Amino acid sequence: MKSEIGLWIDHRQAVIVVVTAAGEETKRIRSNLEKHVRFASGSSEDGSAEDVRDRQFGNQLNSYYAEVIAVIRGADAIHIFGPGEAKGELEKRLEHEGLKGRIVDIETVDKMTDRQIAAKVRERFLTSRVR
Repeated sequence: MKSEIGLWIDHRQAVIVVVTAAGEETKRIRSNLEKHVRFASGSSEDGSAEDVRDRQFGNQLNSYYAEVIAVIRGADAIHIFGPGEAKGELEKRLEHEGLKGRIVDIETVDKMTDRQIAAKVRERFLTSRVR
């Protein structure tokens, strides 16, 4: 069965809308990331505490993206949208996984409600079927 996925993503959460012939399903994945704080260089004598925080942030981000990819891996078409850098980072991960060819669009949009996200995904995929 053909599956099309639209996902709104930032570093805190991903809202994934799966559209199939059987209907539509919305899933939410939370990253549990703390806000990533960067300090000016030279603010610490050895930088080790900042390095540890950067590694922890990177590891949490890797786990988050792995969880998102596990949900969208089977999609035939993927539309990614969101406000920040996460959509580009996810695109790179998908390319690494050999899934970049399934991305139909990447778009910058602001915060959206779940209903707005679902409506955007329906509009993207259901109107493309009619054409």
